[in-house]
Amino acid sequence: MEYPIDFVVTWVDGQDEAWRRQRSKYQSEDGEDNTESRYRDWGLLKYWFRGVEKFAPWVRKIHFITWGHLPTWLDTENPKLHIVRHEDYIPGEFLPSFNSNVLELYLHRIEGLAEHFVYFNDDFYLTRSVKPVDFFHEGLPCDMLAFQPVVANPANEVMSHLFLNNVVVLSRHFNKRENVKKYPANYFHLGYPPLYFFYNMLELTFPLYTGLYTVHGPFPFCKKTFEELWEKEGQLLTEMSSNRFRCNTDVTPYLFREWQKLSGKFHAKNIKKDLTYMEIRDDNRKLIRAIRHPKTKVLCVNDAPVTKEETIRMELQEAFTFLLPARSSFENHDQE
Repeated sequence: MEYPIDFVVTWVDGQDEAWRRQRSKYQSEDGEDNTESRYRDWGLLKYWFRGVEKFAPWVRKIHFITWGHLPTWLDTENPKLHIVRHEDYIPGEFLPSFNSNVLELYLHRIEGLAEHFVYFNDDFYLTRSVKPVDFFHEGLPCDMLAFQPVVANPANEVMSHLFLNNVVVLSRHFNKRENVKKYPANYFHLGYPPLYFFYNMLELTFPLYTGLYTVHGPFPFCKKTFEELWEKEGQLLTEMSSNRFRCNTDVTPYLFREWQKLSGKFHAKNIKKDLTYMEIRDDNRKLIRAIRHPKTKVLCVNDAPVTKEETIRMELQEAFTFLLPARSSFENHDQE
């Protein structure tokens, strides 16, 4: 491998009583996205580590971001593991923070982080072998570039605001039609799904940005992207850092991802073909099949409101145990 690649993953134990007391101390009701599903832990983290060890053994380091709680089974002495607490990389005046968007703004400040890294939510699981070229090609993040309007979704109003906020920032620095003329191959790459060509042709009729298509999967990043955006939009990012919970004035890590793409600093590739996205439901037969018999390299198991929580937790753990039965070196072998 020409250059080291690290993985970064964030995790929260939503049942930790000390954490819950601190969250309740700061939370309010005004414009916050603070639902329980944002913090629910399905007991699947060990399978995230098992998947990384089995399917991406080439990773140099895993930076594990935590409020402070750690799973009892985690071997914190593993040489490939770096425990990162919020106070280790986020300025103290913005702590405590329960806003994942804020936690993601400062990833470039993690001590020892490689220039090339892949950021994972803890519900992005590796389910088949991946190679460095799945994430980076000749030093550039592999990604896709397509337009898509921001949708006003009354079921998730905050996210609609966040995506629009991202686009407003980007539009201050990039002209839509000029960007397409400058990087036509990034918009009309032959490997993209046909739907992307349709989106891009249709959206060219509008002179201003209406939104960008977001792939809900691992984020391949370069640290210099964060440094560049902080240099240009530091005031906005600093002000947003005061939002202790997700709210409609936030931007998201997709801002950094889209900045890479509009800057032409990425490798156009159909990354969607390697990703399966599914939501947890009360009936999870399709999801269980996708876990036990994966057809793609990455599976996103997105949380959603359910009524059979304990039954679902057992089903998911059994399915992941079928796929990844062997303990990883990240697990204490004296733990059951």
